[in-house]
Amino acid sequence: MNTADKLLLPSMMCADFGRLADDVAALEEAGADGFHLDLMDGTFVPNYGMGLQDIEWISKNAHVPCDVHMMVEQPGRYIQKFADLGVRVIYVHPEADQHIARTLAMISALGVKAGIAINPGTSFAAVETILPLCDDVLVMTVNPGFAGQSWLDFVNPKIEQLVEASNVGGNHYKVLVDGNCSPERIAQASKMGVQGFVLGTAGLFGHGPYAQSMAELRAL
Repeated sequence: MNTADKLLLPSMMCADFGRLADDVAALEEAGADGFHLDLMDGTFVPNYGMGLQDIEWISKNAHVPCDVHMMVEQPGRYIQKFADLGVRVIYVHPEADQHIARTLAMISALGVKAGIAINPGTSFAAVETILPLCDDVLVMTVNPGFAGQSWLDFVNPKIEQLVEASNVGGNHYKVLVDGNCSPERIAQASKMGVQGFVLGTAGLFGHGPYAQSMAELRAL
């Protein structure tokens, strides 16, 4: 499997908010498969990401699907709001939700793909029982909350475990990764069977014209 078959999802936290409409249009024209939107509450992660208004604007104006990554405590509070915006996937962190199975079921019941985001320090065993409830699994290869971090190699065996289990028994999920998705890391993770990549400053933003960067990632 090569990167031409993979989902390439710009992380809009890294976009130029002074010219957001132009950035959205340029990324769509460059071939983005969707937009990845980060919500942070300053509690679950020590930072604040995009505001609800930013997520709402992009979701309503984009011509490609949007995924919302909820790095917040008690994510169930916001599920209905994002479902109403028509997002494709809602990712929640099992570490942030005492009733993660109920929350995943709620997402699915609203007609949205249910996803979990897994922190670097969270083991495969810790999420194994809820995998049948997931459509997408987003593996964090950096600690969530900040752009520009280095890929944590100790996460690689967990990626391989998740890929191996993705179509076993009642599982039916895709594996994606988020964090330091450089061209080299995308090529490496593609060989592991990863099906999608969140693109930030390591592989897209700040690397020249979006169309050129996206084409280079497709042609790896």
